[in-house]
Amino acid sequence: MRILITGGAGFIGSHYARMLAAGTLTGASEIIVLDKLTYSGSRANLEEIGNSNFQFILGDICDESLVDRATKNIDAIVNFAAESHVDRSIDSSKNFFVTNLLGTHTLLDAAKRNEVATFIQISTDEVYGSINSGSWDEEQPLMPNSPYAASKASADLLARSFHQTYGMDIRITRCSNNYGPNQFPEKVIPLFITNLLINKKVPLYGDGSNIRDWLHVSDHCRGINLVLQKGKPGEIYNIGGGREISNLELTRFILNAMNVEENAIERIKDRPGHDFRYSLNFEKIAKDLGYKPEISFEQGINETIEWYTANKSWWQ
Repeated sequence: MRILITGGAGFIGSHYARMLAAGTLTGASEIIVLDKLTYSGSRANLEEIGNSNFQFILGDICDESLVDRATKNIDAIVNFAAESHVDRSIDSSKNFFVTNLLGTHTLLDAAKRNEVATFIQISTDEVYGSINSGSWDEEQPLMPNSPYAASKASADLLARSFHQTYGMDIRITRCSNNYGPNQFPEKVIPLFITNLLINKKVPLYGDGSNIRDWLHVSDHCRGINLVLQKGKPGEIYNIGGGREISNLELTRFILNAMNVEENAIERIKDRPGHDFRYSLNFEKIAKDLGYKPEISFEQGINETIEWYTANKSWWQ
């Protein structure tokens, strides 16, 4: 299978590409990565891929002629390409809709024209909004609360429309919060780890009571590949980690793991529209495709701390 991975030099996309190239994930005879290399994407994330069945294309998913060429003779597209930081979307939302919605349209249109067999749209639990109790299943209405989440929800609906209208094999995945090595240090876990490594305080929004479900990036990639290999056209699959904790608990866990006192916490004003709780029901992918998280939160966080400690040149 010739797989085009858009956004494949970013955090999750590069993990997926590396796992395919290493044979940890199966099914790829050739891997093509298309990435614009913005601030959060780096060729360094792909350096260990050295086999002859790998190709890198520098470019923007909004570039119609480039995308048309890149999607010829492709069996599957896995679309990771996205602007993904909520805070940035609050400050400047236009780029999020250009990349996340218009870029996805460019990919879908090219996939239709070039008869790409399968299109995997990588989305997020944030499209569901916020939930005080219980967990979202895939039938939950979309109620995004940030410009980022709205741009991803819009792309999901567009992808669904290409399945309904043109009969394309579109599959959508929605994941909980990812963490692990190689994540650009603007997201909470790498930000806190790297701050503590250089003796800076960690900024905690509000009272820290907001709750997230944490998913190791390798488990996420395993889930995505199950959807590619065994998922059904037109279906949505939630991919969760099964570990919900508050931001304060997360902060204390990182502090304890790094032997730092709680006076390293800096309380800052809560951000606008901050969703209180995310919680994914991922019984569907577990039952239908055999998915289950393999990396415990404790193991994953400790290994992530070790990676940032050993790779200061990557993030400093």
